Amino acid sequence: MRTSLRRMLAPIMVAGLLATAACGSEEQPAGNEKITLNVALFGDFGFKPLYEEYQKAHPNITIKERISDYAAHHQSLISHLATNSGAADIEAVEIGYLSSFTATPNRFHNLLDLGAGELESQWLPWKWQQGLSTDKKTLIGLGTDVGGMAMCYRTDLFQAAGLPTDRDEVSKLWPTWEDYVATGKRYKAAAPKSYFMEASGNMFRAMVEQAPTGVYDDADKLIVDGNASVKKAWDLTVDAIKSDQSAKLSAWTPEWSAAFGKGTFATIVCPAWMTAYIETNAKDAAGKWDVAAVPGGAGSMGGSHLALPKQGKHAKEAYELIKWLTAPEQQKKIFKATGNFPSTPSLYTDPDLTGFSKPFFNNAPLGKIFTASAQAVQPQHQGPKQGDVFNTIGAGLGRIEQGKQSPEDAWKQVLADVAKLA
Repeated sequence: MRTSLRRMLAPIMVAGLLATAACGSEEQPAGNEKITLNVALFGDFGFKPLYEEYQKAHPNITIKERISDYAAHHQSLISHLATNSGAADIEAVEIGYLSSFTATPNRFHNLLDLGAGELESQWLPWKWQQGLSTDKKTLIGLGTDVGGMAMCYRTDLFQAAGLPTDRDEVSKLWPTWEDYVATGKRYKAAAPKSYFMEASGNMFRAMVEQAPTGVYDDADKLIVDGNASVKKAWDLTVDAIKSDQSAKLSAWTPEWSAAFGKGTFATIVCPAWMTAYIETNAKDAAGKWDVAAVPGGAGSMGGSHLALPKQGKHAKEAYELIKWLTAPEQQKKIFKATGNFPSTPSLYTDPDLTGFSKPFFNNAPLGKIFTASAQAVQPQHQGPKQGDVFNTIGAGLGRIEQGKQSPEDAWKQVLADVAKLA
């Protein structure tokens, strides 16, 4: 889940990156063979300035990047692995799909065989574990970012609705998701022509991601039907829909992106990477957005790994590149330029990161907020079709939003559709 904002910010990053270009010189490959490494991503990870730096230090390496939409990228990777053709040397995998690939580790280079084991302490323990196969013998991906959650909100819309605008006071409005929905009802009563949230799906997913167990148990059994946390999240989200709080937008669509600029909704669940989408799509709202605590405490939404399909011809060189791209210094540069928060805890005491803020977000202390969020995350087991399950439930919520089904009928269909994924 990334944005084209990275392209805009690329020139800003270059100056800083060039100053440290020499750091990559010690990683020169032994030979002078001309090698092209293909990198496939979903959205823009902000890697382009880093590619330039890496290629200067490794003149025999050429890096080519291809970017697809989130769903198309992962479906293509599934197809490429099945047909053993078409995968890039380096493939990004979002956490929603990661378990489906760690379940088939034989299709990826084992990064432990390439030396990754010595780097384990570099990552949050749960982030490292997410990249391991079920038997813990194969590491298929090195972590990029983590999605510790916060709540982004429009101060001008809150003020117009008679709600507090100070981020600490806003955080006090919603210690729980029930409080969040109650605040939404206050908002709608005061500002009936706008919406409290952009879509209901993110609220539902945030609640489930915060629970001790989500849509799978630790044995990879689907527990959507029977997990009280999932049903509670569904019912409260339906409450928000029925009180007209949702703008009924489908995430990642042109309409969803345009709504940021139009200022038609007041809050959005905000993992660190979401800040880039807001800044890109609401350019005229600089200083009007701020960041408060997420209801319900900590949780992680999103985050990715970089993996090496066995189809790739240059495993050693591809590994050296992803090792460098995911090193703490590179993750910090990416965060400051794009919002993707590092998965490497050695940075969490770095004043250059913890003291980072942005005028666009009313100088909210983004580094401090997202550091605290990442440190508080209690990891949740992710099952093999996690992304598909959330998409299926999100479709059910969408049918309610669009008036196509009653909440009861939508839930029944969700359970039936999810059962087909088992």
